[in-house]
Amino acid sequence: QVQLVESGGGLVQPGGSLRLSCLASGRRLSGNVMAWYRQAPGKEREWVATITDGGSTGYADSVKGRFTISRDNAKNTVYLQMASLKPEDTAVYFCHFVAINPAWGQGTQVTVSS
Repeated sequence: QVQLVESGGGLVQPGGSLRLSCLASGRRLSGNVMAWYRQAPGKEREWVATITDGGSTGYADSVKGRFTISRDNAKNTVYLQMASLKPEDTAVYFCHFVAINPAWGQGTQVTVSS
């Protein structure tokens, strides 16, 4: 079973940048689709971005052009580079292993505030 640990969250001012990391253990990520989701206070968890093993990506309209998902299979890690951050990006961000037996990380808090 894969275990996922996110890191890189924190407090950032509007317009700032952060890079989130998701380190996997227990199995190799290669061959699997990976995704990032987020959940803001009082709201449902929402999809942010997806990356296939081949590197194809997809983004929610709300983050398109500002966020970039990437992966390093050699390091068993997925990243989410976030730029031009807005207060509405404030949420707990979760890494997701997309599979028949899916897995989620514990999340990392991102707060965008001046």
